[in-house]
Order: sequence, then structure tokens, then C-alpha cells
Amino acid sequence: MAAAVRINLLPHREQKRQARQRQFVSLAVSLAVLALGVVALVHGLLNAQIENQRSRNQLLKTEIAKLDEQIKEIDRLRDQIQAVLARKQVVETLQANRSEAVHLLDQLVRQLPDGIYLKSVKQVGPKVTISGYAQSNARVSTLMRNIESSPWLGNPELVEIKLVPAPGVPPARGLTINEFILNFMVKRAAPTDAPAPTKAAAPAKAAAPAKAPASAPPAKAKASLPTSKRVA
Repeated sequence: MAAAVRINLLPHREQKRQARQRQFVSLAVSLAVLALGVVALVHGLLNAQIENQRSRNQLLKTEIAKLDEQIKEIDRLRDQIQAVLARKQVVETLQANRSEAVHLLDQLVRQLPDGIYLKSVKQVGPKVTISGYAQSNARVSTLMRNIESSPWLGNPELVEIKLVPAPGVPPARGLTINEFILNFMVKRAAPTDAPAPTKAAAPAKAAAPAKAPASAPPAKAKASLPTSKRVA
């Protein structure tokens, strides 16, 4: 007996097509869901990193602000230290030079030869300006040499010397005298190994033409000019 032939009269091709469509749709939906999940995960990670970076930036800003305050405080302390050091330097300078006026007047008395009368002494820092009267130009030269050899004074510089009527003397007598202005410097640091010159030793080095003794009392020289002063 011959085998029966089976004929599928159902639309199998349509069914397979629909099955493939359903598989494709399900696969597309799965891929879309997976892609959305990946996007959400990446977005979450990026947001977490951004928030972490923001918090770190805020922490850095806070620390920077604290450091700025500390820097300002350090600057204020540095300014205060500089001010204290400046005052300390001034005090040390005054302490070192507190006897400067004493040495200046002492040296003026010691180095001033006879025949010279001072009318003013002015000091600005280490520079001293003296003005007065001299019986001759040689007396002024002697004074400059004495100042140059002094351990406390130095750098004498003659500014002006001129012949003027003698002060306190009637003009009718025609008595004239040399008026001079002299600058010199006071040595801030006194020499430690140089002893102070005696009153007789300083004029002995200066060969004055008048050969006035250094130990002669000032009163004898003042007798010719009764109105002038030794140191004004």
C-alpha cells in the first residue's frame, strides 16, 4: 500500500516570518533596554565623579581661603618684625653714637689752634659745618690738618674764607679778620687702638706759621676779640 503524502496547507512561511519578527523585536527591545541601562550607569558614574570633583574643589577653595588668611597674618608679622628690627637698629645706632656729641666737642677743643674763634657748629648726621674767624689763613690750614689727624674727625673741606671787618671793633679802626666756613665728617666708629690725642700733641703735628703753643689758654686769644665766642 502506498504511503500517504502529507501536505501542509497552513501558511508556515508567514508563521516563520512572524516568529522572526517577534525575535527581532524582542532582541531590539533587549538591546534598547541594555543600552538604556548602560547609559544610565555611565551617567550615574559621571555624576558621581562630578560631584566628587565639586566637593574636592570646594574643599580646595576652603583650604586656599585659610591659607590666604595665614599668609596675610604672616605678612603682618613680617611687617611687625621689620618695624621692630628697624627700631632696634635705631636704638643700636643711638647707643653706639650716644657719646658722639661729647667726642665732637672734645675734639673741637683739642684740635682748635689758637687764633681761631668759632661762632657756630651745625651737625646733620655725620657731617659737621663750623664757621668762625681766624687771624690768618695759616690757622685755618692748621685746623684742617688737625682734623685730618684726629681719630674721631676726618675729611675736612674748606667751603669759604674771606676777609671781613673784625666783629666788635669800630669800622674806623680798619681792623679785618678772616671769616671761614669748614665742613668735616664725624667718624661713627671710634678706633679701638688709637688713643685720644692730648691737647699738646695735636697742635705739635701741625706746623702753624704763628707757632702758637697748644697749651695756651683760650682767654689770651679772646682778648683781641672780646665779643666773639670760642664755640657758639
